[in-house]
Amino acid sequence: MKRARGFTLIEVMVVVAVIAILAAIALPSYNSYLRKARRADAQAALTDIASRQQQYLMDARAYAPDLATLNYTLQDSVTTWYAVAIAVAGPPPAFTVTATPVAGKDQEKDGSLALTSTGAKNRTDIHGTVHPW
Repeated sequence: MKRARGFTLIEVMVVVAVIAILAAIALPSYNSYLRKARRADAQAALTDIASRQQQYLMDARAYAPDLATLNYTLQDSVTTWYAVAIAVAGPPPAFTVTATPVAGKDQEKDGSLALTSTGAKNRTDIHGTVHPW
């Protein structure tokens, strides 16, 4: 008589359970990693915009009111997850560049980013708490 070879139902269920546990641990960490990478992209864009604002101030004696005036185009990796805006105030001239997460996307949990003309870099989380970058 030949003996049947293969996996029993219990063995398959144990393997599936182990894979499910590993996925449950790994997925939140992976999502957190993605959120931090997207935040880094937005921070780099805000820093670049701030340096362009300083150059624009030297040329025009005022800060640019929007990205089009700076001739700056955001990368898709930023516009997919954040809405970037410039707020100009003065006198004396000052600006704040903010990146607000797009509503309904995973990045919304991360909160908004702000960079001012004085160099202050803040992140406001979903609870309203302000943190430095």
